[in-house]
Amino acid sequence: MGPALFFGTITTVIKDHLIKAFGHAALSPDPDLAIAALMIARVEYPKLDAGPYLDQLDALGNEAKLRVAAATVVRGSAPPRVDPDHYAQVMAINEYLFDELRFVGNEQQYEDPRNSFLNEVLDRRTGIPISLALLYMEVARRAGLHVVGINFPGHFLLRCPARRGLQYSEDLIIDAYHRGALLSEDACKALLRQHAGEDAVFDAQLLVRATKPQILARMLVNLKRVYVHMHSFPQARDVTELLLAVDPSATNELRDRGLLAYHLNDYAAALRDLQRYLQLSAKAELDEDDRKDYEQIWEHVKTLRRRVASLNNPAAAGRQGSEDPPRCTSPRRGVTDRGTRGGTRRSTRAARSRRPRGPSGRFS
Repeated sequence: MGPALFFGTITTVIKDHLIKAFGHAALSPDPDLAIAALMIARVEYPKLDAGPYLDQLDALGNEAKLRVAAATVVRGSAPPRVDPDHYAQVMAINEYLFDELRFVGNEQQYEDPRNSFLNEVLDRRTGIPISLALLYMEVARRAGLHVVGINFPGHFLLRCPARRGLQYSEDLIIDAYHRGALLSEDACKALLRQHAGEDAVFDAQLLVRATKPQILARMLVNLKRVYVHMHSFPQARDVTELLLAVDPSATNELRDRGLLAYHLNDYAAALRDLQRYLQLSAKAELDEDDRKDYEQIWEHVKTLRRRVASLNNPAAAGRQGSEDPPRCTSPRRGVTDRGTRGGTRRSTRAARSRRPRGPSGRFS
């Protein structure tokens, strides 16, 4: 059964101790991604016991280590300039994860939030590019094979770096969503055009290693976008708390937390966050879209001030009358794992209303 959805007014937000623990795990130098990923799952499953899933990953890693150690180099099978040892080892992990265990990309229910939870990926053996890539990295790390993440636009990828100083100079680019497919530079260019448009220019910097905080933040932004699209605002707000734990300076997440609090009728929290967002944005250089966003947030702040004042003065509230409650609008289009998905920026007509737009985001 899928995750439950919760609707209502002010709800209990995610526990402070989980936010702090997640921030510590996300920013620590330890390469382990699984612990932080399982903390993300507690947004939906607060009582989740991470232990059995970490044990399962250890078991997968131990078996993969045996497969990697036994990998046999077949002469002429590796692509040009690719280390044949690395190629054989990657093929061994691919065969284990995708042929034997049958992990697969979830094409049929791509936007199911369970695709972003590591426990569900392990239980159901399906996910989206970044969650399957995280699983792959964790298994490879336990097997002794160095594999890193790539924050490629619209579709998270992996890289098995070449060992420098040898005649083999080509890294292996791996697509965990498509059963560990190996991508050439031409294939990467085609993938970029698919997700970023025909005019997108390929650059080697698109294949740089993603840091641990970047990987976890991308998972969270995906999940927030899904929850907003489902109008599951309490969980979306919790995800935003975790995003701010990864990067407290992320003003857009501060704005989104305020907008989500507004949707949940938590006016005092919404006012606090949106006022802080305006203060920080006033010091930054804004493009045209950001200026429009600033102006709309300012309108929300003025409305929130009246609402908070009316709550503190019920007699005045009776004289002023009520205002329509905020609603979340449809997602705007943006680059995601399937080309054009994601975000929640309002239409021109909706922008004229007093209702706050939903938080933005990208799905990848």
